[in-house]
Amino acid sequence: MNQLYWYHSVHSSKDIPSVIRHFKLIFDLTLFKTCSGVAVHLNSAAMDSRTKFVLLWMLLSSTSTGIKLDGNGYVDVIIAIGAKVPQDDRLIDIIKDMVTEGSVYLYEALDKKVYFKEATILVPSHWKSKNVTKARTESFEKVLSIILIDNANSTYGDQPYTKQYGECGTMAEYIHFTPEYLLNDAVIQLYGLRGRVFVHEWAHLRWGVYDEYNKEKPFYHSNGRIEATRCSKNIEGQFYEVTAGGSLQPCHIDPQTSLPTDKCKFFPDRNQNTNSSLMSLPSLDSVSTFCRKNEHNNKAPNLQNEKCDNKATWTVIFEDSVDKDALQTLKPLESPPPPPSFKVVQRAQRVVCLILDVSGSMEGARILQQRQAATHFLRYIIEDQASVGIVTFSTSASTLRSLTIIDSDITRETLVQLLPKRASGSTNMCLGLMYSMSDNGDVLGDEIIFLTDGQATDNIAGCAPSAIQSGAIISTIAFSNSAAQALTEMADKTGGIFFIAKDDMISNQLMDAFASLTLSTGDYTNEPVQLESVGARTSDWFNGTVSVDQTVGNKTSFVIIYETRFPSIYIQSPSGSIYTQTNMSHDGLLKTVTLNIPGTAEPGDWKYSIQTTSNQAFTITVTSQAAHDDVPPIIVKTHMNQQFSDGTKPMTVFAEVSQNYRPVINAEVWATLESETGSEHTLQLLDNGAGADAFQGDGIYSRYFTKIVNGRNSLKVRVKNQGGQTRFAVQKNSVVQLNPPKPPVSEEPLEVGNFTRTATGESFVVKLSGTTPPNFPPNRITDLSAEIQEDTVLLSWTAPGEDLDQGTAKSYEIRWSFDLDMLRNSFSNGHVVNTAAVSPHEAGSVEQHSFNLSFPIQNGTTLFFAVQSEDEQNAKSETSNIAQASKILHGPKPPGVSNPGMNLTVLVISLCVVIMVICFIVAVTAWAVRRRNRFV
Repeated sequence: MNQLYWYHSVHSSKDIPSVIRHFKLIFDLTLFKTCSGVAVHLNSAAMDSRTKFVLLWMLLSSTSTGIKLDGNGYVDVIIAIGAKVPQDDRLIDIIKDMVTEGSVYLYEALDKKVYFKEATILVPSHWKSKNVTKARTESFEKVLSIILIDNANSTYGDQPYTKQYGECGTMAEYIHFTPEYLLNDAVIQLYGLRGRVFVHEWAHLRWGVYDEYNKEKPFYHSNGRIEATRCSKNIEGQFYEVTAGGSLQPCHIDPQTSLPTDKCKFFPDRNQNTNSSLMSLPSLDSVSTFCRKNEHNNKAPNLQNEKCDNKATWTVIFEDSVDKDALQTLKPLESPPPPPSFKVVQRAQRVVCLILDVSGSMEGARILQQRQAATHFLRYIIEDQASVGIVTFSTSASTLRSLTIIDSDITRETLVQLLPKRASGSTNMCLGLMYSMSDNGDVLGDEIIFLTDGQATDNIAGCAPSAIQSGAIISTIAFSNSAAQALTEMADKTGGIFFIAKDDMISNQLMDAFASLTLSTGDYTNEPVQLESVGARTSDWFNGTVSVDQTVGNKTSFVIIYETRFPSIYIQSPSGSIYTQTNMSHDGLLKTVTLNIPGTAEPGDWKYSIQTTSNQAFTITVTSQAAHDDVPPIIVKTHMNQQFSDGTKPMTVFAEVSQNYRPVINAEVWATLESETGSEHTLQLLDNGAGADAFQGDGIYSRYFTKIVNGRNSLKVRVKNQGGQTRFAVQKNSVVQLNPPKPPVSEEPLEVGNFTRTATGESFVVKLSGTTPPNFPPNRITDLSAEIQEDTVLLSWTAPGEDLDQGTAKSYEIRWSFDLDMLRNSFSNGHVVNTAAVSPHEAGSVEQHSFNLSFPIQNGTTLFFAVQSEDEQNAKSETSNIAQASKILHGPKPPGVSNPGMNLTVLVISLCVVIMVICFIVAVTAWAVRRRNRFV
């Protein structure tokens, strides 16, 4: 999973004087207009009391994004309702009840240390709810670790789940609840009380722990017995098969595995002598906390043990999670906490202020590229009914256009024509920032897109704090190597995005940055999708193919930008129709040629050919939207696990390919990472469940990035399926339930046609202590599996690399033990396996090794295995996951195996005997009475 960040607002009074001094510097004798067209005059010598109050309020108000602990209480918990969810105000009350109930369970679960203090509910813009305030930096997507309320998808149905794909102990992406789950009280019988389920999912989201049950491996062997996969092991219950008619019958044993068959289920008793664990069975009334070290079932084949090195959930929360330091020092509350406070907010139509640099350093190619990218944003990216204003800055600042509603193509073109064409003067960034503010310095709920070449002549670090406190979402684009650090901070602390863009036209980075500046509401049918973004330098032909799949096609545009001379352009549709310059619009001043496909673009492969007789650079950008209002498009999201790296921890690239939350698998995914100094590294991202990738087939494609270099770096991902291999993933629901079977969910995979996508991730910063990147050892093996056949042990795993998951490791070291803890805590003390004949394969390959032990394996014996790998510099990997295997003789009744399902047979026989005895007693008594009456 990616490493996430959160920030605390400035609350210390000692910071106020310095920031006010910055305001005096910025606003001295300045008369300016805001993005909304309101004139303001601020003078350092005559600042009125109202302005001073506004400045203080801006300093003290919190605009940091992401969940955080405020004392013992969690605040900035964002619960966002998707735009496709119909208005039902009951949802707001049920959400409040769930979080309030969950706060009580959370308080009890973690020794009365934490609770939910404040939560914000973001409702869709089309809802007409009462008592709603205007959203600030809250949004449906660009919030760290969010709770989503959105319609169900075919993968999970109405089952609550958390999207997590990072290392153990790292925060997850989001929790997903459906409206049906919240509104239908019948699900309580299926999943348990909502408050408990919320705490279960919260533990995934916040602390990066994993489930302690396993639907794929519900049973395992332990010391010759069959155990249910659970934690703690003290949870008691019975094994039964549920018949088609709903009745219970004894379980059957699979002769191949000597474990219960797939139809067998573990039914926990309602009354238990243990109170853990919420990650195993939160639906049980007795369960109220997490498994601790002294009761952790470290042999259970569940994700918690696999991903977290067999650690107890409690251990991960208190020693490895983002809250570890706070939880270790927080004292338990002396009395129960108050209920959470709630705020219901709503984001109206989007309001964007473009702040564009027109200083002298932007003159020439830069000002042209700024116009080209901003034109693309205004024509194809910003949505209808949004409001846009344009501010420029250099020695002074001015408003080119006050906020204007995008209500037609004519309005869009009017804004395009106002974009600046010349540049001169100094780079007073603070003036540009302050021009975007309203008359009281507050841009409540608005967005700022701030583009500059970064060569500031004023103190951007001085005015950045005020911009951060303004309440705006600020996305920043640095159009040079020398961009100020404050640009990164403003984006980070306001929920915006930071991009770098090189002068090099071929990279198309500036176009990509503007194309990525969307603000999702959860309704992806109304948002632009970038199908292609590529550039090249040639003196001949520039050819390529763009695949338009059936989920997109509306508002499809091909935008070709050339460097010097107007080229010949040919675009061919899948059916063979040819589009030439006569079908396209050409802007000679903008050096742009555009083809807008009328209606819905034909699905299939579109081919483009660009011919030139002079050596020049070209770029082509293809954008489209959903073909149908009720069919969301396939989308790609990409990011790094760290936005700031000093090289001490590996960096990971993630790309999620999905459609309406459904994972898209078997796609070809490539990431290009480019430093501001020009070094470029391309690597294929994998969804194989090994190395950096947490789960195979979840639509999350990952890879470690080892070629890190100092400075700012850009990230771009290209996804394609032009070989027909890509499909929608089919995931089996692993629902936490008490007794009833879960609702059926379709498990039929759906074919996906050819498609192409590009996505740009937020830029990231590397600051190494030395000049060269560190040497990373081979990655930890996470999928080691073991099997015992007769007296032969069979091991299988995915090969690591020389550097993490890239290259080829030098050697393996395999050890085994009868004691899991010993092997985990002291790998070198395990029994060594001869690996002289094992030669590592390239990273990602399947490795297999079989060997015989030097002694006969007794029936019922369980052995534990682990692997370490080593690179050419003799750096060793971490110890792999612990694999276990048991030798069980095949047969319907394996010796030493207790089948709790047999208890039902014994019970029935015993009951029959009791009934027969009772009947006998009754008959004898009746005979005696009749005999006595006869004599009387």
